[in-house]
Formats: sequence, C-alpha cells, structure tokens
Amino acid sequence: MTAGSKSFFEKVLADADIVIGGSRPFDLTVHDERLYDRVLAFGHLGFGEAYMDGWWDCPAPDQFIARMLRSGVVDRLPIDLGTLVSLARSRLINPQRLRVNEVAHKHYDIGNDLYAHMLDRRMIYSCGYWKDATTLDAAQEAKLDLICRKAGLEPGMKVLDIGSGWGGFLKFAAERYGIEGLGITISKEQVALATAQAGDLPVRYELIDYKALTGKFDRIISIGMFEHVGYKNYRAYFQKVRELLVDDGLFVLHTIGSNVTRTAGDPWSEKYIFPNGMLPSVTQIGKAHEKLFTLEDWHNFGAYYDPTLMAWLANFKRSWPELQGEKYDSRFYRMWTYYLQLFAGLFRSRDLQLWQMVFSPKGVTGGYRRVS
Repeated sequence: MTAGSKSFFEKVLADADIVIGGSRPFDLTVHDERLYDRVLAFGHLGFGEAYMDGWWDCPAPDQFIARMLRSGVVDRLPIDLGTLVSLARSRLINPQRLRVNEVAHKHYDIGNDLYAHMLDRRMIYSCGYWKDATTLDAAQEAKLDLICRKAGLEPGMKVLDIGSGWGGFLKFAAERYGIEGLGITISKEQVALATAQAGDLPVRYELIDYKALTGKFDRIISIGMFEHVGYKNYRAYFQKVRELLVDDGLFVLHTIGSNVTRTAGDPWSEKYIFPNGMLPSVTQIGKAHEKLFTLEDWHNFGAYYDPTLMAWLANFKRSWPELQGEKYDSRFYRMWTYYLQLFAGLFRSRDLQLWQMVFSPKGVTGGYRRVS
C-alpha cells in the first residue's frame, strides 16, 4: 500500500462525510489496507471485488453508495483501468450481439430457487409500483396492471412479451385481461418454469432471441430487457419492434435509464451480475425510435426501485439458511447482497431512473390517454 492512495481515499470519503472506523451505518471498516491501491487502480471494479473478498465492511452499503453519489465526489474521481477496459471493449466490439446468451448463462440461469426465494409470488424481476402498495406482492401486481392499462389490453389481443422472464406478466394479462400471449427469452430456466406454470392459459414461451422472431402482434411489451440490448443495437431493436407490431398497435417499454449518455456499463456489474449490461439515456432512446414511432407517454418512477431492491434484499437474507451450500457460498452471499444494496443506493440517490414509455407507430388518433 502507498501512503498517497490511503490519504486520497480518506479525503474522498471525508468529502462525503464518511469515516473509516466510524460508527454510523454508512461508515467503513477496512480489514485489509491493500484496498486503497486496489480502488485507485481499478475503481468500482476493485472496490466491489474487495467487498467480496472481505477487505472492507459497512453496516449499510446502500447508504454508503447513496451518500457517495449525492455528495458528488464520485464524479471527481480519476478514470481507472477497470473503466478504461470496459469503454474500449464496448467501442471495439458489439458484446451484446457477440455474446447474446452470456447474461442468461451467468445471471438468469443460475438457479430458479434463488429467484423464487428472493422475488414476489409471481417472480417479477423488475421495479414494483409502490404508489398505493405496502408489500412487494402488491407493488408488483400494481406494476403489471399499470402496464396492461397503458397498453390498452382487451380480450383476444395477441401480445408479445420481449424478455418474458418467468412468465409473470403474460399470465397476469391473460388472467385479468383475456389476452393471448407469446413470451420470448434467452434463458432456458425461465422458459422451463414459465411453461410449467402456464396451465391452461392461452400463453406460451419460447427460447429465442428477439431478432429471430417473425409475425405480427397487437401489443408488444418489454419489461427489464432493454438494459441488455446495448447502445450499438438500440436502433435495430426499435426497427424489429416496429416490424412485429401492427399499424394501430402500442409498444410499452419498461427500462432502467441513466441520467447521462454512456457507451459502457459499470465494470463490476458487468463482470459479476449483468454481463454486457448497459443503461440507455434519454438521448439514446430518442435517436433510436426517431421516424419509427410516436412517443405517446414517458413515466419515471425510479424512486420505487429502492424499496423494491430492499424488499428483495430482505427476502434473500431471510432465505439464506435454505439457499447456502455448494452452489451459493459465502462469497456469493457478499456479492449478491452488495449487488442489491449497490443498486438501491444508485436509485435512492436518483442517479438511475426507471422509465415506462408508450410508443405508437403512427400516433394515436385523437391522442393517447395517459394512465397512472
């Protein structure tokens, strides 16, 4: 360890009123002083890995992250090797298309048991709508109903769900609104569970990449999938949706969004949680849908991701005695709890957003009636 890296680290934390060895929930305890050099060299990648390795602890990492972001000190940090590598990789190749299935193998297919314990009863892995809800189950049902109403679903409509997860949305829409649905995903574990739980509902699920799909649909929904598309592919994604949507249809896009335009994801999250993940900006979405769609509505309820993530964290911690073992070891526990608290802090600080957008191919005659 160099003395300069420690003093720099302490100064950055002090600017955010965070103390090493302090007693507040957001203060840090450093167990290995190699942390300072590691963070200066590799930025958040090094910081997150150091947490996984037990080099530092904090009673509430979510509060630490939110405090760091609100203070503005993160924006003043020098660029690090981890970020440079991530930026270079995203510029030189198209990882989202080169490794289409990587995120399924490394994240969504790691175990349905994990997600069944962590998520709500419908296994919805996206932001809940907490406007009038007090429980995770209620917040997720409110979100599903909100999307159905925004899409104007009616009995008999053919609905496509791009990135259908464990099938919760289509099953809800079929039960409550009488639609017929096709869900597509690149996760074999999701297809297997969604199909097994579909029963007699007029919904089916396929293991297929969205670019390979053909046909026409009255409504298209995409919930929490656009984060895996990548900035080089945003335009092609909207072109494919337009090809699949009838002329008088509606497309509802539900995605995490970034306050600033970026061309690479967070190095730690890319390596350990969402391979090739990338969050779109307002500018990128605007350019991607131009001359293809009319943007009818844009709804931001990113603050609701904080309680959603904290509910997932509570479920995960409560279920850990049942989950832990050879597949989910102690390092996985630290990685997973850090992931959930990291994103809770990002949303709590309003550094990230959650957007629901409604698009129509030619504009709704007489205007779209907003739903909330």
